[in-house]
Amino acid sequence: MDLAVFIKETLRTLLLPPGCLLLVMAVCLALPARWARPAQLGLISAVAGLYALSTPLVAHSLFRLVEPPALIKNLAGMDQAQAIVILGGGKRFAAPDVVEGETINNVTLARVRYGARIAKVSGLPVLVSGGAPLGGASEAHYMRQALHEYGVDVRWVEGGSVDTAENAALSAKLLGPQIRQIILVTSADHMPRAARSFRQQGFEVFTAPTDYPNREPFNLTALLPKASALQLSSTACREVLGQLWYALRGQ
Repeated sequence: MDLAVFIKETLRTLLLPPGCLLLVMAVCLALPARWARPAQLGLISAVAGLYALSTPLVAHSLFRLVEPPALIKNLAGMDQAQAIVILGGGKRFAAPDVVEGETINNVTLARVRYGARIAKVSGLPVLVSGGAPLGGASEAHYMRQALHEYGVDVRWVEGGSVDTAENAALSAKLLGPQIRQIILVTSADHMPRAARSFRQQGFEVFTAPTDYPNREPFNLTALLPKASALQLSSTACREVLGQLWYALRGQ
């Protein structure tokens, strides 16, 4: 694993829930006796935060901060697009059900499936983008395989990127100056940051977000803590943090 990737993942773990809340708990427990009152308040706050972020009610509220409109609400001008760009979202390692031993994860599969659907309707050429920050073959390699199973050919394979900014920069090099209008396919929570990065590279971006979270009708179970809700809260917080970081760096 690249050292920069390791550092980034470590910082992300410490800054996002549940890691940040567990860190607060550990610090509070380590405080000396004379700091008993602040330690108690810190522990209570961390536990309350962990509970709140684990409820579907709070998780879905946070997710609405980062998700864009669906494609069906964003069709204007899309007939001007020249290519489809599908971004990877990770791999599944130690996969005994495939010969290679690894393949795309469910997040990437959702993006590939949606991209294949758009490709068949539009007839546009496809670029897949995703490297291998944790080792093995690139996400783009397996994305091309999956798209072939859907009956879609891939014209460009960008397998060197390790983050969203590099997705955009390396894709721009592959597409060249002739292709400047793209349909961008990625998960709904990731789309604002991804679209920003591609626009920074000079693209006109028509967004095609997918993989929206499941939202059941409200009932009292929305107040019960669930692991899936905590994951959703963490994803929303990650994207907010990522957008702020990219904005500070001008990406």
